[in-house]
Amino acid sequence: MNEIPSRYNPKETEDKWYKFWEENNYFSAKPNPSKKPFCIVIPPPNVTGILHMGHALNNTIQDILIRYHRMRNEESLWMPGTDHAGIATQNVVEKAIAKEALTRQALGREKFIERVWQWKEEYGSTIIRQLKKLGASCDWSRTRFTMDEEYSRAVKDVFIKLWSKGLIYQDDKVINW
Repeated sequence: MNEIPSRYNPKETEDKWYKFWEENNYFSAKPNPSKKPFCIVIPPPNVTGILHMGHALNNTIQDILIRYHRMRNEESLWMPGTDHAGIATQNVVEKAIAKEALTRQALGREKFIERVWQWKEEYGSTIIRQLKKLGASCDWSRTRFTMDEEYSRAVKDVFIKLWSKGLIYQDDKVINW
């Protein structure tokens, strides 16, 4: 008979079970016409740093929702990702290279873009690790980044279609954003 430990060891227990869930694909979803679908696309955290308490709260609520729908036997997908955050990421990378007495102009466009992608790899990976430590039950095989080539191409295609239909236009108007 196995004895129950006198103290809870979260690292041992949580890592063991999370690995088990991942290895058995409990978080993955596949199209299944016999099941009702339910999907959440994670509001992608910016790769400007690490997660904060607001992310923890938001992702906990989403995790509760997705697990609830899984328990109802619905084909439930929680799709994770991270966001490039454009100017905000450029700003943090510029601050980081300033510590090396460099500027983006001194680096040049190609080298600066290379540094931005290095930043994204480091902090995007950190964010994904943090989400896993929170126990987020995302379908990690579908992780996306807002600057992935296929998504950038899709945005351009949709923009061109909307432009062609006259739904996007240029004008002189006040825009409140």
